[in-house]
Parts: sequence; structure tokens; C-alpha cells
Amino acid sequence: MSDPLPVLVVDDQAPFRSAMKAVLRRSPGFELAGEAASGSEAIAMADELQPALVLMDINMPEMNGIEATRRIVSSHPEVVVVLCSTYEAGDLPSDAATSGARAYINKEHLGADTLRQLWAERDTGGFVAR
Repeated sequence: MSDPLPVLVVDDQAPFRSAMKAVLRRSPGFELAGEAASGSEAIAMADELQPALVLMDINMPEMNGIEATRRIVSSHPEVVVVLCSTYEAGDLPSDAATSGARAYINKEHLGADTLRQLWAERDTGGFVAR
């Protein structure tokens, strides 16, 4: 990757946003473009910042990450959205796979190597849950 890819981190929990900022600092090729604490804020920030990648929490008050993903991908189909939560892959809400997200990753497993792997596999087709 030549220029760092801008990443929008979306989670209503500040500790997770802080953890993701630390992951991004250790991930060459990626940079924090911004952070949002709600689905509606994520939509506005995606419009403004034009991130390449959005790391989207599923469970948030007001508007969940699945609906926010639907709206972002509808307006910006080039944006790669990865859903993140504490669900096991088999316990995901049924509409996660049809939200427009490219993948799901359990928050426990989201580190620099996983981030690079998810980006490398972004166009392999279909929704991938890990």
C-alpha cells in the first residue's frame, strides 16, 4: 500500500475506539481518519471523510451498525465495512450478512495482522464471518 488507507472506527464504547486507534498505529498502511460513537454519526463522517475502511460495531444505541452499514454502502459502495462485535460468528444477527459489510470479526481477534488480512481479502466475494 502506498498511501495509508483512511479508517473510520465506529463504536459507542470509548475503550474499544482507543484500542482500535492503538491497532491502527501499529498497522503500516492504515491511518485513523476519524471515530464515531453512533450509527448516525458514522454515516455523516463517512460522507465527510470518505474512508476506505470502516470498522463498525454492531450493537449501538439509536441506530445499530447493521443499519448504518446499509446506508453507508448504499451511498458509498467503494467503502469496505467490517462489522465488529463480541458475537461468535454463528450467533450473528441474521441481517449482518446482507448489510453490505464485507466481513465480520470478533473484537477479540481484531489486531494488526487481522486488519491486513481483511483488507487483502476484501474483494474475494461474499460475506466472511470469522
